[in-house]
Amino acid sequence: MKLSETGLTAEELKGLVKKYMIETYERFDFIAETAKDMYIYDEKGNAYLDFYAGIAVNSAGNCNEKVVKAIQSQAADLIHTFNYPYTIPQALLAKKICDTIGMDKIYYQNSGTEANEAMIKLARKYGVDKYGPEKYEIVTAKMGFHGRSFGSMSATGQPDSAIQQGFGPMTPGFKYAEYNNLKAFEDAITDKTIAIMIEPVQGEGGVHPATKEFMTGLRKLCDERGLLLCLDEVQSGWCRTGEVMAYMHYGIKPDIVSMAKAMGGGLPIGAICAKDEVAKYFTSGSHGSTYSGNPVACAASLAQIGELLDRDLAGNAKKMGKYFMNKLREVVPHVKEVRGLGLFVGVEFEDGFNSVDIKHECFDRKLIVTAIGSNIIRMVPPLILTEEHCDKAAEIIAESVKALEK
Repeated sequence: MKLSETGLTAEELKGLVKKYMIETYERFDFIAETAKDMYIYDEKGNAYLDFYAGIAVNSAGNCNEKVVKAIQSQAADLIHTFNYPYTIPQALLAKKICDTIGMDKIYYQNSGTEANEAMIKLARKYGVDKYGPEKYEIVTAKMGFHGRSFGSMSATGQPDSAIQQGFGPMTPGFKYAEYNNLKAFEDAITDKTIAIMIEPVQGEGGVHPATKEFMTGLRKLCDERGLLLCLDEVQSGWCRTGEVMAYMHYGIKPDIVSMAKAMGGGLPIGAICAKDEVAKYFTSGSHGSTYSGNPVACAASLAQIGELLDRDLAGNAKKMGKYFMNKLREVVPHVKEVRGLGLFVGVEFEDGFNSVDIKHECFDRKLIVTAIGSNIIRMVPPLILTEEHCDKAAEIIAESVKALEK
């Protein structure tokens, strides 16, 4: 819908948001009216270079043509039906995902948070049913992020952050250990532990990839102790890091993996995939969701994943990620560290340079990035970008930081 079709001015539309919506976001002062490929356009037609992709969602490009056509076609046939009948997109997508990533079974959800909730529930159900009522504890990483529902935010190892503060007691059964510290995870395991749950790349925690030693060590530790290895690939999955799934960098396979974001091409969908011997513990009535496996969302996901794979966007992410991170190191001043994996990129600045200020300076120059903490910006652009896009973004970031020197 275009602003011109509403009969409202931009300020009147923003006024409706202020009057009627509960706001928990710091808004950019523009209306995102249309988008295509690497750009978002406001109501005046101004183009913004998109280096956040709806937070790692629009990985095949904004309003990818094949995704749009799949949505339109499926919406004309069947929009929603719940999970009593079989639906064609749901079945085709299940095969596509499981065959591609080498997992046995899939369970659809509506978001990353819900996918992580399902992963937590399945791990606990497996532990309690197989070993007894005391086998339910899950060890997660400090500074991790798994979502904002009670189970997922309890799994999030940031007890002093706004994510957990003010909501009362967290859900019991979680312990936190230092990320990339295998000994810390080993020490956190007790007789009650059933699973270890981490992100292969910590996103909200500052864009920190797992080391190979840590990831392979966790797999070995879980095998030796009879624990499940659960990987949160909500943000890192589906070609973002230069492999189809980030765990493929490490030569391991999880027992359960969650996914969302890039999976849907812009429509709300998430999922968990699990090995057969774990998946069987979700029995009739033990889990459910009205919208999970929605036909339109599954059709969009099938088209999106097809684009990601057919165009080898994992390969482009690997190539462009290396190029972009090197470019940032070359041209951006006051950088403490550039880190990431593929096109999952974080830039940490020297003390005195605030990430929110940098984000807004970039926005003023028509580049969209996100801020993490006090001095880190995160970039997760569409995976279709070129060296030219990387050069332009790096130059804008450099200009933005220089403007803040004063």
